[in-house]
Amino acid sequence: MSEEYKREYVFGLDYGTSDFKFGPIALGEVPEVIENRGYFIDRSSLMSRIMGVDREIVVGKDISRFLESREDLAERMVYPMRNGVIARDDERAWRVIRELTRYALESFAPPDEEFQGFYVVASISIVSPRYMYERLFEIFRELNRDRVLVKAATIIPQPLAVAISQKTPTCTVVESGHGNTQICPISMYPVRNAVIALNRGGGAANTLTMEILKDAGYGDLAKEESFVRLVKEKIGLIPRNLDEAIRYAKGNPEKVKVSLKIPGTRIKIVLDDMAWTRFLIGEFIFNPGHEIFQSYFARGMPKPSDIKIGDTYFYGMMDMAEAVITSVERCSIELQPHLYSRILLSGGNFSWDVPEGLEGIAVRPDEKLRQQLLEKEIEGANVSIVEDPKYSVWRGCIVYGYAVPHDYEWRWERMEGWMYVA
Repeated sequence: MSEEYKREYVFGLDYGTSDFKFGPIALGEVPEVIENRGYFIDRSSLMSRIMGVDREIVVGKDISRFLESREDLAERMVYPMRNGVIARDDERAWRVIRELTRYALESFAPPDEEFQGFYVVASISIVSPRYMYERLFEIFRELNRDRVLVKAATIIPQPLAVAISQKTPTCTVVESGHGNTQICPISMYPVRNAVIALNRGGGAANTLTMEILKDAGYGDLAKEESFVRLVKEKIGLIPRNLDEAIRYAKGNPEKVKVSLKIPGTRIKIVLDDMAWTRFLIGEFIFNPGHEIFQSYFARGMPKPSDIKIGDTYFYGMMDMAEAVITSVERCSIELQPHLYSRILLSGGNFSWDVPEGLEGIAVRPDEKLRQQLLEKEIEGANVSIVEDPKYSVWRGCIVYGYAVPHDYEWRWERMEGWMYVA
């Protein structure tokens, strides 16, 4: 297979914990995006037979058309990568990943006879165990049994994909998605023994948003995760200083009150005297240890817990700056200044804006982390948000696939190269 063919058919797959980003090199800068989830249809029901629904798992943008009652969601909706890691024996999760992968590849596979499969670059969490790599390669082979969709595949860690997309060989990548946050120093390759994983991401902010909605009288609506996520993204704010932001909000409620109408429905969310809680949502991502959250924990909201998944320890309550410092300080002293001089924030959990009129009270994620680090005596840290943080991993996949020669075959000892599966 020629180098020209490979470069024309590079295909990126970013298995994010919340969103699945995918597409070929021809898309340019922005991939296709669907939620990383699958819905298991009750095929034994009479209506499934009458309507001719022959699928067991539904993925993609049409998934909402198949949803049933709210009670069924918990049983039938599967989010396979809650913590970025799928258990070896979690067959329902692996079936969803297989269907998502098929959906992505078939969406762009050309019908012409010259097509002999994509060169797929898949990106998964830096803490993913080896069996996840093995299972993904197996899925690529299985999909080829019906029609050749994958010529060759390679798999890279998400933080490395970010560094590649930014063409930055030495940096610290903070990749924060729905289920977790990965802090990974990069010195040409990921410094794996310095990786810090937080059991906290956009999902933790969703949990707090749910409690805020309950307190505001929207308890029934707070049961649907997709709805809660939408509310969080529309109303959440990161405070420069939480105590000062709360005082400002309570003294100037007209400046922070918010009204949100859900398109296509009669549902409207209004926060006026409780608008100060908007600042709690962003703060929870960076510092869940603030004393104000103790009242929520006391009422039963789950506290982000320290857990061990495989060989990786996920910290629940460690604040963001402390996680970055802990990660960097596991590296050589000579390297540390270079790691602080280029801290890259990537992932959908860093897509926070500052509304007009709240400048100085609310801040962007880079400014928040820079301030946290300064408070811990890390001076001069250069923190920046990558352009389009939701897509930086996918873009890194495309750049990597374009650059790796087609004859550089997979090496398990280095975890790099092309695995030919067609």
